[in-house]
Amino acid sequence: MSPQWTTPPSGDPHREHTDGQTVLDVVDLAVSYGDREVVSAVDFRLRAGETVAIVGESGSGKTTVINAVLGLLPRNARTSGSVVLQGREILGADESEIRPLRGTALAYVPQDPMSNLNPVMRVGNQVAEAASVTRDATTAVYRERAIDALGRAGLDDARERYRLYPHQFSGGMRQRALIAAGVVNAPTVLIADEPTSALDVTVQRVILDNLAELTAESGTAVLLITHDLGLAAERADRVIVMHHGRIVEQGASRDVLFAPQAEYTKALVAAAPFAVASRFGDGERASAAPRGNATAQPSTDTAPALRVDGLSKVYPARGWGKNRRPPFTAVEDVSFSIPAGRTLAIAGESGSGKSTTAQMVLQLLRPTSGAIVFQGRDTGSLSKRQMKGFRRAVQSIFQDPYASLDPLFSIERSLREPLDAFAIGTPAERDARVLELLDLVQLPRTVRYRTASELSGGQRQRVAIARALAPSPELVVCDEPVSALDVLVQAQILDVLTEAQRELGVSYLFISHDLSVIAEISHDLLVMRRGAVVEHGATADVLGDPQHPYTRELIDAIPGRALFRDAVGA
Repeated sequence: MSPQWTTPPSGDPHREHTDGQTVLDVVDLAVSYGDREVVSAVDFRLRAGETVAIVGESGSGKTTVINAVLGLLPRNARTSGSVVLQGREILGADESEIRPLRGTALAYVPQDPMSNLNPVMRVGNQVAEAASVTRDATTAVYRERAIDALGRAGLDDARERYRLYPHQFSGGMRQRALIAAGVVNAPTVLIADEPTSALDVTVQRVILDNLAELTAESGTAVLLITHDLGLAAERADRVIVMHHGRIVEQGASRDVLFAPQAEYTKALVAAAPFAVASRFGDGERASAAPRGNATAQPSTDTAPALRVDGLSKVYPARGWGKNRRPPFTAVEDVSFSIPAGRTLAIAGESGSGKSTTAQMVLQLLRPTSGAIVFQGRDTGSLSKRQMKGFRRAVQSIFQDPYASLDPLFSIERSLREPLDAFAIGTPAERDARVLELLDLVQLPRTVRYRTASELSGGQRQRVAIARALAPSPELVVCDEPVSALDVLVQAQILDVLTEAQRELGVSYLFISHDLSVIAEISHDLLVMRRGAVVEHGATADVLGDPQHPYTRELIDAIPGRALFRDAVGA
């Protein structure tokens, strides 16, 4: 149901800047590949000290626009229009002209910190390398600048962490390091491409606070690329909405949020997490049933499909002498059950133990203590033959559809792989099953001839879902399956999962840090923090009337939730 819009609140601190000097001026930008125009008629300005967000679904042209500004388009791209940085035309400039501007006048914070940090180079040295593009100081000075930037980006003990490698950092810490590298030279314009999309909301809030403080100190203008309209409304002065390579709407952030004019913007707002989350924490049930799923409550005498009792995982002490680390408890005394045809979600920030719990359920990690009982059998004592049956009955869907599909396989081969591995049906029946699976996840049958690299992120995730459902499992473990997708594609994927559960009776263990997604998909909710369960109950009850302060903290950290709740009527 579409929200009823009211007048935006007065005293809006996110007002449009009118007094800052224009530092970036994009006029009538168009980008084409051959006869296909992927971006057309893009116009916007960015003023000193201002934050402008570009929002839109995957394929809307956001990344193409920033690559045009950064001079990183492929050689076969044709451009027209103008991109002026501090009075200097840079669109189509030679690499020798634009390279000196990168890292100084123009800096970039990419989306994925793991693939954008060198795994064999110390983190501090990578930030110092970014500082050294100024060529105005010594190595020792660059090192001190890097340490200072890491500290200002929110990393404790920056001098000590300078020496660590990316694998020794959490996802949030790695993102802070990328931000430090971006702002170390106080650039004129900082382009941040989905800088927090894969992070939980509490870490996201801290990182964006750090970024805001850093840019405010230097007067840096920020061009924020995101698919999260709530985050844009909360963090940006102005919002630009793109669809199919064009700007369909732009204006002051709260005007776009509370009084959208374009139909596409209205659809984005209606699908945004903050619209769902505005119902949370009001002392009542958050919703009647997940995603319109009217599955009846299970009877009390029905054995659960999965039961977990007192599950713990403790990693032993490591190292020697001064470098010896004490034992680490990743999961402590976790218990829950999932009835057949139901969904249990586990929520919590990074490091809460969600994924470790999922890996133990999947038998990818051995528990230190506790029991995992699937279909009445303790999975810790399964024979080799029984384990093969377990592998068929329990499947998984992971966060990154780009990494979970073999890039050399056709989609047909990817979907046939589990059927071949478990010798399910005849060759003809397997061929027919591939087509059934494509129909189930609403992909055209012609997709089976393509490879994963030819599909969008949302299409790849549908293939990953189809592959998980191929051997007709009883339980599917979904580990952050929609966190990297934009809200409209998210909604489509959740619909596919819900419909598959309704048709097949499959149970889901759904891991997510996004409470809005959890509200849409799950019947029951387990909230974890630092390896322990802090709250457990029906999803609607937990989100509607949270009892633990940490659950309330997660709810309050959802970007744009408070703005939407205060200004939009029921």
